[in-house]
Amino acid sequence: MIAGILKEYGTENRVAMLPCEAGVLTKMGMEVLVENRAGESAFASDEEYSKTGTVPASRKEIFLKASLLLTVNPVPSDDLKSCHEGQVLCSILNPLENKSWIETARSKRLTVLALDLIPRTTRAQSMDILSSMATVAGYKAVLNAALLLPRFFPMFMSAAGTIKPSRVLVLGAGVAGLQAVAIARKLGAVVEVFDVRSAVKEEVKSLGGKFIEVEGASEDSAAGGYAVEQTEEFRKKQQELIQKRAIAADVVIATAQIPGKKAPVLILKETVNHMKPGSVIIDLAAAAGGNCELTENGKTIIANGITIVGKSDYPSDMPSDASKMFGNNLLNLFKIMIDKNGNLMLNMQDEIIKCTTAVHAGEYVSQRVRQLLNIK
Repeated sequence: MIAGILKEYGTENRVAMLPCEAGVLTKMGMEVLVENRAGESAFASDEEYSKTGTVPASRKEIFLKASLLLTVNPVPSDDLKSCHEGQVLCSILNPLENKSWIETARSKRLTVLALDLIPRTTRAQSMDILSSMATVAGYKAVLNAALLLPRFFPMFMSAAGTIKPSRVLVLGAGVAGLQAVAIARKLGAVVEVFDVRSAVKEEVKSLGGKFIEVEGASEDSAAGGYAVEQTEEFRKKQQELIQKRAIAADVVIATAQIPGKKAPVLILKETVNHMKPGSVIIDLAAAAGGNCELTENGKTIIANGITIVGKSDYPSDMPSDASKMFGNNLLNLFKIMIDKNGNLMLNMQDEIIKCTTAVHAGEYVSQRVRQLLNIK
């Protein structure tokens, strides 16, 4: 079987596989074609790919020859015209943002493996691309905040007096939030954390953060560890407490998201107006509407002296390690999908494969995609 690694479009700096990981794919029995300059933005040259047994090729050649196409983001819609029946496209999908793209792929009888639909189970942990990328986002978000904040993060005691440590509020204790807690604490900040899931309380405490709990949260064991929508009564209590804590904070790292839904608005314009001038809000949920009412996706704005960064693509700013993590997750997925002859086997009896397969043979397969797109 022939696999093709394509160069990303737009501002994306990552690549689906770096040379080392692509080389492992060849050892699994696949022939691997790599588009010219595919890894350039991730600091991987064509020569490095060639040394690992992969073959350089043009984009046109890859679409023509490869049965498996690997990208970080879905290929542009125009590229779908170059795809042929039975071809397998593997990338992060974002189903709600790409409804028409998915329908086109289904009608062309393509197979789409959606890496953001990999279930969050113990067995699939090594394949969990969302967790890997969230780790990068949480790390970079705190470093960005530290650069933008006109104050120190740690406490300083000197002849010039004592500088109090900065106060950081983290909204959402998923992978990105927990990583943000860890980095903020290492930089010496005092960290408080909000999350509707009581199960993460001990993790927050183990990292040195203070868990701020709002009573009455709804939790769903069937949500796979994700947050779920809350009652109006809970949201009002939550809003009051978050406003109080945000006003006292120097930095807010907002990561709260609900899969398939608009991100909950947790920081109101009124709250921003009462925050300390010079404070910073980093909104990682910007692409889903943002946790701050004033967030603009892809932009940094200043409102009433508060810097608000709407940024959901931090992994692209750290392309070397982010691409390495992405590629390793892919390899772990392929270990359960590629047979000893290097052929891709889609066993729909396997929960991971079934959940990850968005469309196949002209049908919507993933139950999650069917729910998100309201397909019965």
